[in-house]
Amino acid sequence: MTASGPIRRHVLVVDDSGPARLLVRQALEGWARRTGHKVDVVEAENGFEALRELPRSPIDLVLTDVNMPTLSGLELIRMIRSRPEQSALPVIAVSTERDAEDAARARKAGADGYLGKPFDVETFDRVLGEVLGSKAPEEP
Repeated sequence: MTASGPIRRHVLVVDDSGPARLLVRQALEGWARRTGHKVDVVEAENGFEALRELPRSPIDLVLTDVNMPTLSGLELIRMIRSRPEQSALPVIAVSTERDAEDAARARKAGADGYLGKPFDVETFDRVLGEVLGSKAPEEP
């Protein structure tokens, strides 16, 4: 929270699985309650939909599944990093792989954080805290 009240975060959740998007949304809503933030979640079913959504919405954070058809999460991250207007956007890769090699591939692609699925509340909160810190989102 800031002196003027809670920080509102706009988060894009990208996953080809509807149930997985729901779980991440619920985790974000729980994180917001625990930290005193507010969260608005926008969902995308694939990387191409995410790329179309990014210029339309004031996104502060992207959580993307790594393994998606047509455009993987790693390819999405690389594309975000290649766009000057989005290159500094915080991105967390989410994957069922849960191994050091997968996390290293995500970091090499440009991810700021990595979550293995399933994740627990403490890990989720820690990774979001590391990636977002306490700084307020930038004004458009």
